[in-house]
This record gives sequence, C-alpha cells and structure tokens, in this order.
Amino acid sequence: MLEILGIASGLISVSAYIPYIIDVIKKTTQPERASWLIWFVLTAIAFFSQLAKGASNSLWLPGIETCGLGIVLILSLKYGVGGLVKKDLLALAAAGIGLILWYFTKEPAVALYIIIGIDSIGTVLTVQKAYEDPESETFITWVLVAVAGILSMIAVGKIDIILLSYPFYIFLANAAVAFAMMIGKKPKKRK
Repeated sequence: MLEILGIASGLISVSAYIPYIIDVIKKTTQPERASWLIWFVLTAIAFFSQLAKGASNSLWLPGIETCGLGIVLILSLKYGVGGLVKKDLLALAAAGIGLILWYFTKEPAVALYIIIGIDSIGTVLTVQKAYEDPESETFITWVLVAVAGILSMIAVGKIDIILLSYPFYIFLANAAVAFAMMIGKKPKKRK
C-alpha cells in the first residue's frame, strides 16, 4: 500500500507539470527563473539525501520533481521572468551559500534541512510573483503538487521526522503558491 501511495505521489507530480509546461509554451505562464533554478538544484540534492537516509516509497516525489523542474527551468530561459534582478541575485547567492554549507556537513539530514531552507527562498520569489500576478501561474499545478506532497508523507509509512520533512515542505510550499494566487491582486479592468 505504501508503495502505491508513493507511486501515486509521483504520478500526480508528473501530471502537474503537463499543464504548466503547456501554459509556459503557450506563454500564459511565466516561470520565475531564479526560483526554478534553485528548486531544480535543491530537489536533486534532496532526492539523493533522502536516498542516502534510506527512503524508498517516498522517493518518487523528489525524483519526478527533479525531472519536471529541469524541463521548466530550460523553458524558463526562453519564456520566464526574472533572474537578474536584485532579489533574484540575493536568492541565488543565499542558495549558493547553502550549497557550500551542505557540502561541508557531509550529513544527509543536515543537508536536507539546509535544502528546505534554501528552497523556501525560491518559493518566496514565486509566492510574491503569484500574488502580484496570479494570471502568470498555472493554479492546478501548484494544487496537484501539494496533493502529491501529502501522499508522499503518507507513503513514508512511519513517524520519521527526517523522512517526513521534505514531503511536508513540498505540500506547504505548493499550497502557499496556490493560496497566493487565490488572494492575489486581480487584474484591473479596462474602461
């Protein structure tokens, strides 16, 4: 049963990227470049950290997330926004410092929490963008990945703070973007 939930989490995560990628190509969604770069690098590290700590069924989510993030990152180079403004450069610098800290820890659990902290920097950039311009994001993607995070938490199958931390964070981060879109600024009507 736990394996099925882990696989379901991965499948939902994959399905979440389809509308997002389509919307990026249609130019109705504009990914925040710095966020997607941070997320791609850190999710790959989170995957390997969880693998090193013994995760199994819950690895579907970070594994598939890494692939989906890579595709959106590549598309963001042409269709995205941001990347070289001050807040993006600060976020990227903080991410770089976090990666250096991770390298020196050599401990997967510490690396995981450093990654979650840095990943949240990328999330803040996209939450701000989603609030300012809700129409520039694909709502269903954020909701589906939040659901995938919940399923991934259940797939852990036991109370293990280390193994539950990443899927719980995935749930919170994606729910935050969806919430920002729901309460975000509405486009002004033309007269």
